[in-house]
Amino acid sequence: MSEFRTERDSMGDVQVPAEAYFGAQTQRAVENFPISGWELPPDLIHAMGRVKYACGVANRDLGKLTGTGKNPLSDEQVAAMLESCQEVADGQFDDQFPIDVFQTGSGTSSNMNANEVIANRAIELLGGDRFATAKPVHPNDHVNMGQSTNDTFPTAIHVAVGTAIQNDLIPGLQRFADELQSKADAWDNIIKIGRTHLADATPLRLGQEFGAFARQLTLSIGRAKKAIEAVLELPVGGTAVGSGINTHPEFGSRVAAVLAEVTEVRFIEAVNHFEGNAQRDGLVECHGQLRAIASTLFNVSNNIRWLGSGPRCGFYEVKIPDLQPGSSIMPGKVNPVMCESMMQVCARVMGNDQTIAMSGATGGQFQLNIMMPVMGQTTLESIKLLSNSCSAFVEYCLLNMEANTEACESSVEKSLSMVTSLNPHIGYEKASALAKEAFKSGKTIRELCTEQSILPPDVLKKALDPFSMTEPHA
Repeated sequence: MSEFRTERDSMGDVQVPAEAYFGAQTQRAVENFPISGWELPPDLIHAMGRVKYACGVANRDLGKLTGTGKNPLSDEQVAAMLESCQEVADGQFDDQFPIDVFQTGSGTSSNMNANEVIANRAIELLGGDRFATAKPVHPNDHVNMGQSTNDTFPTAIHVAVGTAIQNDLIPGLQRFADELQSKADAWDNIIKIGRTHLADATPLRLGQEFGAFARQLTLSIGRAKKAIEAVLELPVGGTAVGSGINTHPEFGSRVAAVLAEVTEVRFIEAVNHFEGNAQRDGLVECHGQLRAIASTLFNVSNNIRWLGSGPRCGFYEVKIPDLQPGSSIMPGKVNPVMCESMMQVCARVMGNDQTIAMSGATGGQFQLNIMMPVMGQTTLESIKLLSNSCSAFVEYCLLNMEANTEACESSVEKSLSMVTSLNPHIGYEKASALAKEAFKSGKTIRELCTEQSILPPDVLKKALDPFSMTEPHA
């Protein structure tokens, strides 16, 4: 058998790999864009299958596929086409999507890739010859009926992004938040010194510190939900420029309803299809929330890295699990590798946000944004990195992290900021002088106050009780 077969499109003959399900337009794009070797993310391919499925259902129910127009399909052919769409959505044909991310800016090449694969697979399911020139299930006339790349490709991006945030990122953030709160509850009686400006501050409880981290993650979950809200409107139904030419007036709303049902994400038809086709502001807003989440995760993981520094010459207030040797020259050294991994992920996501912002602001003129493939790939990369990083951090760092009670409590009495609780008794100026004298002499605040009889012993004991300093008092 020959290594290639000949396919034809409107521009002429093309040599296509003999057993490929895709056709001429896909092969042209493969040859035209030897750029990065990065193919579309699987989540986006699967979303394209879901969108094509929803479009097929809408056209079937509206009587468009089996009606009196050109080349109507039988019920059996429609069923085969929908089954083929579902197979693409299920990931059975990921290897049939070879086009580089850096392609035509509307995603037309990838849309036609999906149309060709779905049509040829449907023909095969019907027992026909998918290599034949005549296509009883046609990629344009049937699979792409009532659609343009300009409305279906951004729809697929929204579907992929919304689904990935709901199914992957939010559960990862929730598990992270829950485990941080569990540590906060378990460590609520461990007193330690606070730090502001990396300098000694007043005491707090280790549980309070981790409770703040848990709250940061809870707020991040809210931001992830807002990120989904930003991509709920679907452009499908606007076709080429937003006017809806060559499609039924109910098409967009019906497709959105099917997609909402199969994904369990509250997708709706675009309020204004001209805006829905032309602008990717929702995607910019969505990724802005991902950037904020990345900022939070960087902060939390870096704080934990600092708290675990040591073991002898740092803070070492928490014991981070030992996972792997940390140095090729220093025997026995172990590093906070999961913290460092998460920080690098967050840096990447923050950089990705610049790509998204620039693509949204400058990538579109009039009725179309022409930066969509890279916007889709970049946003999905950010979601995947954040989701996977959260899961790995919890599994390999947080679950087995321990509090170092001795290290936490040993530094509290030595802190010069213990003097803060004496302000109501002796005033700021005298307290400041005590702190300077304590630092110069090497003595603690308690020792100086006792030597100089600054306060009665019972008042001093109550004022310098570290636990009482961790809460407000009337």
